Amino acid sequence: MEKAKPVTEKIYTGQKTKEISFPLGGIGSGCIGLSGSGRLVDWEIFNKPNKGSLNGFTHFAVKAESEGKLIDARVLQGDYLPPYTGSTTNSLGHGAARTTLAGLPHFRDVIFHGQYPFARLHFKDEAFPGTVRMTAFNPLIPLNDRDSSIPGAFFEIEFTNTTCIELSYTVCFSVSNPLYKDETYNVYMQENGLRMIQLRCNRYCESEPEYGDITVATDHAGVSLQEYWYRGAWFDGISTFWQDFSRPGRLSNRAYERYTSVNANLPGHQKTEDTCSLAAHIKLKPGSKKSLRYVLTWNFPNFHKYWLPEGCSGTGQDCCHKNAVIWKNYYASLFKNSSMSASYSLENWERLYMDTLKFKDALFGSTLPDALIDAISANISTLKSPTALRLEDGSFCGWEGCHCNAGCCQGSCTHVWNYAYALPFLFPKLERSMEYLDFKYNQREDGRMSFRLELPPGSKRWDFRACADGQFGGVIKAYRNWKISGDSGHLKSIWEEIKKSIEFAWADTNEDKWDADMDGVLEGRQHNTLDMELFGPNSWLNGFYLAALKAGAEMAEFFGEKEKAANYRKLFAKGKRWSDENLFNGEYYHQLIDLKDKSVIDRFDEGGSILGISTEQAYWNDERQEIKNQIGEGCGIDQVIAQWHANICGLGEIFDKKQTWKALESIYRNNFKNSFRNYFNPCRIYALDDEAGAVICEWPLGKYKPAVPAPYSEECWSGCEYQVAAHMIQEGLVSEGVEIVKAVRGRFDGENRNPWNEFECGSHYARAMSSFSLLCAWSGFEFDMVNGVLGFNPVSYGQNHNFRCFWSLEPAWGVFEVCTGKLELKVFGGCLSLKILRFPFITGRKIISLGTKENSCEFTRDSRGIRFNNAINIHSGESLIIQLK
Repeated sequence: MEKAKPVTEKIYTGQKTKEISFPLGGIGSGCIGLSGSGRLVDWEIFNKPNKGSLNGFTHFAVKAESEGKLIDARVLQGDYLPPYTGSTTNSLGHGAARTTLAGLPHFRDVIFHGQYPFARLHFKDEAFPGTVRMTAFNPLIPLNDRDSSIPGAFFEIEFTNTTCIELSYTVCFSVSNPLYKDETYNVYMQENGLRMIQLRCNRYCESEPEYGDITVATDHAGVSLQEYWYRGAWFDGISTFWQDFSRPGRLSNRAYERYTSVNANLPGHQKTEDTCSLAAHIKLKPGSKKSLRYVLTWNFPNFHKYWLPEGCSGTGQDCCHKNAVIWKNYYASLFKNSSMSASYSLENWERLYMDTLKFKDALFGSTLPDALIDAISANISTLKSPTALRLEDGSFCGWEGCHCNAGCCQGSCTHVWNYAYALPFLFPKLERSMEYLDFKYNQREDGRMSFRLELPPGSKRWDFRACADGQFGGVIKAYRNWKISGDSGHLKSIWEEIKKSIEFAWADTNEDKWDADMDGVLEGRQHNTLDMELFGPNSWLNGFYLAALKAGAEMAEFFGEKEKAANYRKLFAKGKRWSDENLFNGEYYHQLIDLKDKSVIDRFDEGGSILGISTEQAYWNDERQEIKNQIGEGCGIDQVIAQWHANICGLGEIFDKKQTWKALESIYRNNFKNSFRNYFNPCRIYALDDEAGAVICEWPLGKYKPAVPAPYSEECWSGCEYQVAAHMIQEGLVSEGVEIVKAVRGRFDGENRNPWNEFECGSHYARAMSSFSLLCAWSGFEFDMVNGVLGFNPVSYGQNHNFRCFWSLEPAWGVFEVCTGKLELKVFGGCLSLKILRFPFITGRKIISLGTKENSCEFTRDSRGIRFNNAINIHSGESLIIQLK
């Protein structure tokens, strides 16, 4: 039997590279985008988003020489794709910006290979003797959040001499100094065999938000450089540089003390960024190849709360700058400046590269459908975008997404991050740090949780009402994180808060009267991720409540609180039974509400709404005499989302299994659209024309659609689409789930949208990391580190009798593989302590032997797998091998 084939590599060429901006940066460090043509764009390293930005004339250039004569020199990028009229940010009607270097010789053909976290670009031009390849990445190593947070971009440039003569090749990395122009300076340094230029500025002291530096560095010994390009008028800088570079030989250094120009008063003079160049030189015999390494690192240590400094009543992004609230970035606690991070990166390159490659190969070697791996890997990149923040102690926080020049919707918004499954599996400690901040700073004494964390932690709590999906989702996540980590001590540290969070549902102080009569059904005013309130029972939000009760019961039992566990279970059973009997209409689950009954909202008139107006003003449609912004008889995409969470976390049944399957089938039939060409959408447009996708809510024929329905109903949110697709796969609707995933990734195709930026309310939207759950769904991943349980039950095993998948938990990560006559559990990092291994898809096969390479194991077999007589430890680099007959 052949071994399972890895996922086909995704390749982008021509117009399919137009929208690509591949994030290069660390977790919480910001990033720089690598465009599909090889340009460096979107410089988002200054502690805030910065979409559409370029940094002066920053670029790579290459040249080839023979016997002292230049053969060819060109910028290492492809064609600038239309339109050519310029942009509104660059004087529309003036053509492409000069800083794009579209006017310099460049490569005709570029092929972009994207397998996050690696981008590989293949450059070729008939005029250039040989081929050039660029590999770009930033370390992404499961469980190693330190090295995965390095503030830098890593580049490897490989030349292949395809001629019949020896050639000299040069790669030159030019970087503009983006700091305050009048007081910038660039300094060349040699340290420990490394060559680097640090870009600095004299204007700011170490405590100011603008303070920082950038370093370009290589570990190659044979270099030449220019600390500064020529300072002059008009286009003198780039013109002089190209004259210097495109002649035979090496660069000659040029140095200035600081920015002063004798041409300051001449026509056409502009104060442009000082630019430096660091060139590396090699010789290659015919048919040989060699790589050169560069890193571009940055250090802007002082994160400035630019969106609303304390004591500021203004609304501008930079209001009250003098009262700025500032804290240190985590990476600044690791590296004093950018040169230190450059040195660390180059000195540890081999390990960082190989460990990241090991992760990439494990993920992309998984035998999931290509579209699923594409979706999973692409959205991991959100962790390396400005959406992610790390505080000085390493704690993780996040925006919902990113606007062009500011974060979008602050505070690790719980009802959005509920969906984000990449962080808890890849970096569980960071997920638990976010959880700890939530319970420590967002909870009121009576258990009400604010769903946005004010920064820095300890600031006045955000006092808008609780949201039901965020509040109960926090309980589910605490349960999940406990099972991922096995850390009962951490769970105990927040257990009192977890109980308060659950019991706020029926607290006398609950202004929204969620479950005032304690019948296991939410009936009051329920704020949620649609930025409004639902009134009355509905499966979507009640499912979160039921799952929280069930998780709470198990945690209470663990801590010996048997009476509380029994009460939670009783309430869960009562609410489940009522929901299955009353909220399912034979086709799907819905909201139970009389839209004409104004009294439903009248009892909540105090407290207003998110709009800052009264509940009546916000929710009563006087013209139609009905309640606004509700789902009612609609078929919602998230109606059984709680079961999706429960399936992943091992919580068991939340809704009736047959009804859940029918509900998912109804979502596919009603909400999934093969085309939007004739579809009405008054909201934000995330799918259009002949694209496909699943909408938030649909009202099938014969069902009443409110005159003013729930907000966003007609939109496609990729995070919700992945959620429901994964759930379909879990419940046996495999082809339907895969079709939805293909539809989403078809929209993010490189030409119309960036494959590594799935947006919703802003770029790099956190909700889209729900795509990671596709890995759990397809592999049938089961975990419980509290009890040493690991398991797999892949949906595809019966098709080809071989399977491979990446897995990751807090103790360890690796690959699980099934091929002829053998199961193998490989550990690539950490140490896994295992008591039970489950593989129920293997039936009727006898186990011949079981153990690591060094030791055999004694075990007991049952229908679901094996139980070890004594717990076994599998260390990094080891495998547990099961031979079958």
